Amino acid sequence: MIILGISAYHGDCSAAILKDGKLIAAVEEERFTRIKHWAGFPVNSIKYCLKEADVDLMDVDYIAIARDTKANYFKKIAYVLITPSSWKKASNRLKVKRRFETIEEIFNKNFGIEVDLLKEKIKYVEHHKAHVSSAYFLSPFKESTLVSIDGFGDFVSAMYGVGVGNELKFFKKVYYPHSIGIFYTMITQFLGFKKYGDEYKVMGLSSYGEPEFLNEMEELIYYKGNGEYELNLKYYRHHKDRIDFNFEEGSPDIGDVFSDEIYKLLGDSRNYNDEINNKHKNIAKSMQVHTENIIFKMLDYAYGKTGIDKLSLAGGVAMNSVANGKIFRRTKFKDVYIPPAAGDAGTSMGAAFYVYNVILNNEDRFHLNNGYLGPGYAEDEIFKTIEEYKHELEKNGVSISYSKTKDELVKRTVEDIEQGLVVGWYQGRMEFGARALGNRSIVVDPRRKDMRDILNSRIKKRESFRPFAPSILLEKTSDWFEESYPVPFMEKVYNIKEEKRALIPAVTHVDGTGRLQTVEESQNPLYYKLIKEFEKKTGVPIVLNTSFNENEPIVNTPQEAINTFLRTKMDTLVMENYILKR
Repeated sequence: MIILGISAYHGDCSAAILKDGKLIAAVEEERFTRIKHWAGFPVNSIKYCLKEADVDLMDVDYIAIARDTKANYFKKIAYVLITPSSWKKASNRLKVKRRFETIEEIFNKNFGIEVDLLKEKIKYVEHHKAHVSSAYFLSPFKESTLVSIDGFGDFVSAMYGVGVGNELKFFKKVYYPHSIGIFYTMITQFLGFKKYGDEYKVMGLSSYGEPEFLNEMEELIYYKGNGEYELNLKYYRHHKDRIDFNFEEGSPDIGDVFSDEIYKLLGDSRNYNDEINNKHKNIAKSMQVHTENIIFKMLDYAYGKTGIDKLSLAGGVAMNSVANGKIFRRTKFKDVYIPPAAGDAGTSMGAAFYVYNVILNNEDRFHLNNGYLGPGYAEDEIFKTIEEYKHELEKNGVSISYSKTKDELVKRTVEDIEQGLVVGWYQGRMEFGARALGNRSIVVDPRRKDMRDILNSRIKKRESFRPFAPSILLEKTSDWFEESYPVPFMEKVYNIKEEKRALIPAVTHVDGTGRLQTVEESQNPLYYKLIKEFEKKTGVPIVLNTSFNENEPIVNTPQEAINTFLRTKMDTLVMENYILKR
């Protein structure tokens, strides 16, 4: 049984493939196009997934599309009828609907498969059902509370439900135009961060501020009770004006969602090149605090309806790692599963599992405990690439050596890390989702106070207020953090114990927190070995881990890894057993 899952014509489009209920591969299209958050049809991702599963498109039994334009149809019609200003927007949405109704033609264009042969294979899965399926059906839970929160998908911004075995039941939705994701995007834009996906930057900035503007945030969105929230629509444009957006082929783009009324409430907005002042920091903090307050009320409502203390959480808002790290302290949930791609990229695998477990009524489950689902490259391919670049590498004073064993490789790498060198770590299969988890990572010494500045000046070229992440041996988490629940996908922020903060300044954020990744030997034996060796030499079971890229998607191919190594001031590149060193 082969099921191909697809997330298309939205940011972070992707594909995933199941073989007899097991997730074989998943990847975002941006990793091939090299444009962040690529929106469109994921042709390259589909080709990769088919290759990894060793099948062609005609071998696929079902194609699961993470969108259903017929979902919530009567809610859409009712909204249009009572909102004349939305009529023109409805016309634009119909164009998107037509795009998805001709998905067979898109396959025909890109893969040469006859339209009639595809019609019976294609299954449409409502956006938020795909989200919760990406969490619940990959979790270890036999039953779970289900919550999905994001901007919008199929006219809905949040969905609540319960999963028992392979059965899902949903009991509440929050409909367009109200969205906590849109609220967060609006303030992100107001603060001068206009690129698609910039919300995480403002989350990092919030740690520098005080919640001075909480009253103003409550004016922008408020919690109504019973799992619902409501925007004060006079401050927003998305429901009445035609907002420029592009989710076709290329970088996604969304025009400003705030109206001019916002200036009366918060004053002037910030331009991207303006200095960030205390007011901006305080607005960011106020937004984060208010968002958390609403999220935890939503989770309290969901728990009250189900009584199940295991939570499967997904959607773009589930990427808010600061809020995620407080779930155990602020709610009654005892276990939480958030997938490695909680945002829209993950809906490709969610749609595939929804078809497998719900539509086809399969009771067997697949638990995903690591995110290494993307392309990997054999050592002979890496050697061939190094040979192709040999002249340029030598011209740049790069030595090339080979470690005969992984133990030798790890020891040599740790020596470089301990000496303060910046190491590119390129191993195994690429991660699925926004976080590098130790296969496409840059790893450095977390004990060095200057390491954040070194990384920003030499490699990352990013805002100074953004934190860097610690990867820690799972069994040592409680020694260094106030919380110890596993965080395999870097999806939660925990408080670092006060007495440990000075020991790891490079990964300690201004508020004493760290967005950690816990590493188990069974999940990633080589990365675990690397951190373990660093602990033997230094007494610290932690390395600083940041994504292997430079203002671009995480590197995929060996060529991309070497190109990034050469154009930045990285000291060492470790590609499988090969070590390239300046």
